[in-house]
Amino acid sequence: MTRAPVILEDYDPTWPKKFAQEKNFLLSVIGRWQHGAVEHIGSTAVPGMAAKPVIDIMFGVTSLEESKPAIEVLVANGYEYWPYKPDIMHWFCKPSDAFRTHHLHLVPYQSELWKQRIKFKELLLSDKEVFNQYKTLKLELAAKFKNDREQYTDEKWPFIKNVLQID
Repeated sequence: MTRAPVILEDYDPTWPKKFAQEKNFLLSVIGRWQHGAVEHIGSTAVPGMAAKPVIDIMFGVTSLEESKPAIEVLVANGYEYWPYKPDIMHWFCKPSDAFRTHHLHLVPYQSELWKQRIKFKELLLSDKEVFNQYKTLKLELAAKFKNDREQYTDEKWPFIKNVLQID
């Protein structure tokens, strides 16, 4: 199976608009499962951050069980479902694993994962030192793990845990 490589790009000021467009689309097809907010997360949500050109969307739901029917609706509307970390989220990519434009995370609103992701985004937006350290780390890891997205993601976790002070 062809997997999308890790290729970082300079920040693109069109990313927030792409998020807003996809958010509106998602609300039109799975809005009945929305609980809480729909958030632009990940590096495309942080002006100036190098990022894979993939819009990360965290969609608040009441529970994973209650939102299971949304999986079929999303698949019928152009998303691929992947049972990645199914104990804490429903995870999707669009249009395919080999070429991704969007990642969608259905996450219980105000769960630990929800809070961590919002806190990390806010930290990157407010702390220039953390921003610069994370950007440098991402560039190093992208060069080292260009063809291994999971390793690239896993290698960022110790930094994120440290700055969020997670055990």
